[in-house]
Amino acid sequence: MSEVFKVAAVQAAPSFLNLEEGIQRAEAFIEDAASKGCKLVVFPETWLPGYPNHIWLGPVAWQMQFVGRYFDSSIEAGSEEDKAIAEAARRNNIQVSIGVSERDGGSLYISQWHYGEDGELISRRRKLKPTHVERTVFGEGDGSDLVVKETSIGRVGQLSCWEHLQPLSKYAMYAQNEQIHCAAWPNFSLYRGMAYALGDVVNNAASMIYAVEGGCYVIAPCATVSKAQQEMLCQGDPEKEAMCQVGGGYTKIYAPDGQSIGSEIGEAEEGLVVADIDLSMIPYAKAVADPAGHYAKKDATRLLIDREKRCAVVEVKDLDASKMATSEQATMEQEEEVEVTNEHSSLLHRLKPW
Repeated sequence: MSEVFKVAAVQAAPSFLNLEEGIQRAEAFIEDAASKGCKLVVFPETWLPGYPNHIWLGPVAWQMQFVGRYFDSSIEAGSEEDKAIAEAARRNNIQVSIGVSERDGGSLYISQWHYGEDGELISRRRKLKPTHVERTVFGEGDGSDLVVKETSIGRVGQLSCWEHLQPLSKYAMYAQNEQIHCAAWPNFSLYRGMAYALGDVVNNAASMIYAVEGGCYVIAPCATVSKAQQEMLCQGDPEKEAMCQVGGGYTKIYAPDGQSIGSEIGEAEEGLVVADIDLSMIPYAKAVADPAGHYAKKDATRLLIDREKRCAVVEVKDLDASKMATSEQATMEQEEEVEVTNEHSSLLHRLKPW
């Protein structure tokens, strides 16, 4: 049975270091997507308050001028800004996946927040390993962030940027029967003509291969760099401008066969890429290759995953309770093992010919 509906990917420059304005623009894009009949709209990586391009453009001492401002402009879970996005999703009856710089205590995380069409939170997840110099800004996620959620429109998952080059993380997602994947990317303006791996060809290929490997639809929004953002970051330095060019938006939506579908938009344009997706096509893709199902070779290779949420601080009472539960479980397992051993010994005794 056909299950066709529209989805949208946002392509736009962020309101860099201006969270209030960024929320207002996010609400406008959410409303625009809903007016086009979309059931899901997906934003780029750290679109609030913008990807920190400055970390790629100069030495640490030079970057310090942006550190405090970026921290102050990042969004906190449960804040009024968080509630505003949730309300925009509810008001427009649309699911929203948005990339944010999440502030938690004194640290920042590359996060993706997913809201239901009723405005209720579906999930918050963090990028497991920030890429290269991103580690000077952001903390890490853990196995609990590799999650696919059952929603009213299908099973939806999220990854950010070069998580799509992490084979084990991808496999953990495929194994959850993901149907719609939100692939959040920053702009593809950095080091253009200098570092091929950071460009649109390689990174859109990663999204396309994810669609084919996972047998799912991939919505891959990509931000742009505006002239105003370039001027703020590069400060008239031609070398920096060459490393952070205006444009860099290459937003795509891919079908399970790897085909690019939906509307097209220029690399410097702002707007929505919209496509019809049909979940009934997924079984045809999975019939050919289901990587965590019939196409797996589990006698040769398997994935070990720890989904436990990791915290830097664990209360003694929680630790004691955990130890007690572990001890009880170990005792039960030992008792079961003794019972099995006794049964086995008794059986051997009865079978002895003497």
